Amino acid sequence: MLTDAVRIELADELELAERDRVAIDPLVARYPDIDVVDAYEIQLINIRRRLDSGARVVGHKVGLSSKAMQQMMGVDEPDYGHLLAEMEVYEDVPVEAGRYLFPRVEVEVGFVLGADLPGADCTEDDVLAATVAFAPAIELIDSRIKDWKIGLTDTISDNASSAGFVLGPERVAPKDIDIKAIDAVLTRNGEVVAEGRSDAVLGDPVIAVAWLARKVASFGVRLKAGDIVLPGSCTRAIDARPGDAFHAEFAGLGSVRLQFI
Repeated sequence: MLTDAVRIELADELELAERDRVAIDPLVARYPDIDVVDAYEIQLINIRRRLDSGARVVGHKVGLSSKAMQQMMGVDEPDYGHLLAEMEVYEDVPVEAGRYLFPRVEVEVGFVLGADLPGADCTEDDVLAATVAFAPAIELIDSRIKDWKIGLTDTISDNASSAGFVLGPERVAPKDIDIKAIDAVLTRNGEVVAEGRSDAVLGDPVIAVAWLARKVASFGVRLKAGDIVLPGSCTRAIDARPGDAFHAEFAGLGSVRLQFI
């Protein structure tokens, strides 16, 4: 494990990389002994700093929620990051691609919680009971690590490579749709660039949310009513360039748009 001083140093580097839009070398290349506990502590250092500056947590995102991504990273569970109110972007407000280093988009079925979730003993049934609605979502991801050359501890330290999110207007109650069978199609400038289905997320996105509730409980965090949870992408991530217009269509759930300038 790293010393507290080194954790703070690496958090400083990531904070400056995001602020100045200058990517840094992978953390794991410089500190081969960095582990998952170090990485979450580094993430939390920067989240606490942002909260101290007035930011507000509005939810969490789950990453590495497909078996393919887990195998690629050599891990057997997902990871997570925080969603802050200042990270929300909107369908009708174009996003400046230049605000980010290497922006990409992912297609997700968002969960809107209507009740608090249990912690360490949270089950899939608890998640469904607490979810007031599913929503079409696009997550904007970015990496403060050069060229997306990330290991597991790099992405965790970097708030699970999260940068923004947008929800479409539709809301569908869990009883009205099969969360495991939502087909999704993503177009960029009118051309289909990715297709997938919601069960790409651990076979059932509800599993990812229950895992998240149990995982964050170990850090003294609870998922609460009103929180947004992004459980993982239905499709591969797609690069976002200035001028790109994305549109994600979800069967039975609605759609969401994101425009870059």
